[in-house]
Amino acid sequence: MSELELIHRGKVREMFLVDDRHLLMVASDRISAFDVVFTEPVPDKGRVLTAMTAWWSHWLGDIAPTHVVSSDPADFPAAARRSEWIGRSLLVRRAEMLPIECIVRGYITGSAWKEYREHGTMHDEPLPAGLLESQQLPEPVFTPSTKATDGHDVNISFAAAADLVGAEAAKAARAICVDAYSTAAAHAFERGIIIADTKFELGFVDGSLVIADEWLTPDSSRFWPKDHHKPGATPPSLDKQPVRDATEATGWNKEPPPPPLPVDVVVATRARYIEAYETLTGESFEDWMARPGVLAGATAS
Repeated sequence: MSELELIHRGKVREMFLVDDRHLLMVASDRISAFDVVFTEPVPDKGRVLTAMTAWWSHWLGDIAPTHVVSSDPADFPAAARRSEWIGRSLLVRRAEMLPIECIVRGYITGSAWKEYREHGTMHDEPLPAGLLESQQLPEPVFTPSTKATDGHDVNISFAAAADLVGAEAAKAARAICVDAYSTAAAHAFERGIIIADTKFELGFVDGSLVIADEWLTPDSSRFWPKDHHKPGATPPSLDKQPVRDATEATGWNKEPPPPPLPVDVVVATRARYIEAYETLTGESFEDWMARPGVLAGATAS
């Protein structure tokens, strides 16, 4: 069994070269917040992210194309069938990635709320007066940011994104992301979860723009329990919010090195990730652990 070549290591994922058209994407249990990776892992987090990405890729297949080929190890090359990768790896098509983060916001919160309070805008675009924190926006808005290799991403306007990737690619990315978000948000709402905002990464495969990396997971989205949502305050989140809250409470300046994560924060974060997966998909995470799952659809070509 020959080793696969590691070609990229991100905050959470490693990308391994399979051949000139395919990669193996492996999600670790590392967790980051404020663009900083913490020392302490969250057990099974990578498997939750992989399970959710695979599920959404199949469920949204008619709405938004993705680069996923399969989550079934039987479809992987022999060198990719490592026991520690079971349930946390996906075979994907290589994509030429856009150099922007494609964020869609359905509710005003986070950095968008901060900008709105100070300037009445969101990503430099004016918004109606009188909005409350966590209030639903009149319609989902595509709000891109830079994709920083070091440090923090920076929110930019749609015009600035078009300057970076070209007007046609920016418009196509906006259409794909808004459609995917709107469809997923409607499904989630029926399951008792509000997707306040989410981040996509897109790239070109064979000349077509597709969603790549991960999507609609607790790492890339804000999930709020619907019955806890009330405009004017921020609801508890089914994501990495315990990490954000605990570390901000220390007075940390959000620059490396991060403070240590207490055990109870790690346990609470793991539970929220699993709850989000099971609520949104209607499937058991234990079933994914026992049988990592087979993504219906394309096979490697």
